[in-house]
Amino acid sequence: MLRIAIILVILCVLFRWAFGKWPWQGLGGRPTRAQAIFRARKLLRVDEGADREQIIAAHKRLIAMVHPDKGGSNAAVHEANDARDLLLEELPTKGADIGKHD
Repeated sequence: MLRIAIILVILCVLFRWAFGKWPWQGLGGRPTRAQAIFRARKLLRVDEGADREQIIAAHKRLIAMVHPDKGGSNAAVHEANDARDLLLEELPTKGADIGKHD
């Protein structure tokens, strides 16, 4: 029994070395939209009820810190832009219920 456990541990370590993640990390699937929105709010440090101006201001603050000219990376800028775009998409559109009747 101990031999099987040791073999499994070695296989897990080899999998981690070969693929860069543990075997069980691939079981979770893709994150849901709600999880992506949560991560975007966390990245930009805005509350759930943040409006357009707050999201854009938070994005500008983050970009000022992670811009490649300031020692950041292109990936960080793209991540910040994606977070901004996702949160702006989630905002209710003005006048969306004009013309709707009960």
